Amino acid sequence: MSEPILRAVAESGYLYPTPIQEQAIPIVLMGRDVMGVAQTGTGKTAGFTLPMLDILAGSRAKARMPRSLILEPTRELALQVAEQFVKYGKHLNLNHALLIGGESMNDQRDVLEKGVDVLIATPGRLLDLFDRGRILLADCKVLVIDEADRMLDMGFIPDVERIVSFLPKMRQTLFFSATMAPEIRRLADQFLSNPKEISVSRPASVATTIVTGLVWVREHDKREALRRLLRKEEVQNALIFCNRKIDVNILYKSLKKHGFSVGELHGDMDQSQRFATLNRFKAGDIKLLVCSDVAARGLDIGGLSHVFNFDVPFHAEDYVHRIGRTGRAGREGHAFTLSCPEDAKSLAAIEKLTGTPIPRMEIEGLDPVTPEEIAEGAKLRRGRGGKVMGRGGDRGGDRGGRGRDGREDRGRRDDRRDAAPRREGREGRERGRDERIAAEAAAPRREERGPEPRRDGPRRDDARRHDRGPEPRREDRRPREEYRRDRRDDLGPAVQGFGDSVPAFMLIAIPRPKRDATPEAAGDTEAEAA
Repeated sequence: MSEPILRAVAESGYLYPTPIQEQAIPIVLMGRDVMGVAQTGTGKTAGFTLPMLDILAGSRAKARMPRSLILEPTRELALQVAEQFVKYGKHLNLNHALLIGGESMNDQRDVLEKGVDVLIATPGRLLDLFDRGRILLADCKVLVIDEADRMLDMGFIPDVERIVSFLPKMRQTLFFSATMAPEIRRLADQFLSNPKEISVSRPASVATTIVTGLVWVREHDKREALRRLLRKEEVQNALIFCNRKIDVNILYKSLKKHGFSVGELHGDMDQSQRFATLNRFKAGDIKLLVCSDVAARGLDIGGLSHVFNFDVPFHAEDYVHRIGRTGRAGREGHAFTLSCPEDAKSLAAIEKLTGTPIPRMEIEGLDPVTPEEIAEGAKLRRGRGGKVMGRGGDRGGDRGGRGRDGREDRGRRDDRRDAAPRREGREGRERGRDERIAAEAAAPRREERGPEPRRDGPRRDDARRHDRGPEPRREDRRPREEYRRDRRDDLGPAVQGFGDSVPAFMLIAIPRPKRDATPEAAGDTEAEAA
């Protein structure tokens, strides 16, 4: 690479490239398409930012026509990539723009008017500006799709396909992700042309620098277990992940009430609040950050010591991304997960994906979860809202048994089970059909029941007639033709007009006749006046 880029890398404190950087950078400089798969925290971002800076250093961009495009799934990740370009390109005369939601569209439009070499954007805001005619993608030579599997999970793939259709056919496309699902591979085959696949580690594997642990707890003991872990471990700073935004807020208030230095981060917050909270956490003003999966992808927080999974993630790939926030750049990190018996299926999927079981731990002072409870919880599943579901519906409903907190649930039985027993099988269906036929035969027919009984009291129509007085007899009424003739005579003869349109000849002004100035004419005028 060029000397200004190498100087900026050296000033950043990096001496040797990571395996993904060592293999990807030469291929990108050759102009080939790349599909890179590596663990989180191994330097994938620098694997495409450094060669892009070297490629773009030779020319300048035109107004509203960026020369390269980087698509990111979240605003935080887009902001982090923009910081990388500022750090590595400080000795180059290149411009970059950040197009994300929650920011002023007018300011972003003004930056595009000046010409942009590197455009970093989320799909939604990019399409908004494109539909308004504020940006053209015909001159984009390099496309980077970062965290492609996250794009798939968040439903951005249709937007990405539409954006790619606006780009020129002759371009260089780069795919980088920590996991590579079959759907993403088929998508890569659609976008990439003869790509060079670079995989420095098994997909969805956990870095060896991360010490993991699993604690089995009951639902009502999760917050107490988390507080004891935070006090027991030497936590320098930590991310605490929850599955739902509402749980993020509840856990944040609980930890703050118990005296912890904590903040919250989720998608329902304003963009300014999200950036301010993240900057405070990076600066060390707050020690703990309770967050949703919005912070699970690509965020590089220097020296992050711990990651806590307060909730077991719904998707096994999210576990790899969550704990990948720690143990980065060769540093040692710790990741602990709190699991209830109802999360046994999700936990089994995580261990199957990573290929290694998570070491079990116990917390003193809490009742241990028995293997029988874990086996019973494996028969259940959690819905998207965190509600425990059974094979036939809600665990806390008519099934009874143990509730979410492990205690016996003796209430809310369905009394209809005893009143109307369930009929199963062919014999039950036939018996039900015979009973229905017998009931129809026993019911009296309409003719046998006779006419419907007349209701007592005056009807509404009778009341109205009473107000108008008695109606005249038919022979006392006037003939309709005579009534119409008398009405027409009262109105006079029929008037014929032109309707709403006026003929043009009626709009012509009529000139006044000129009066003669002769004595005879003057005498006539005086006679008329007299």
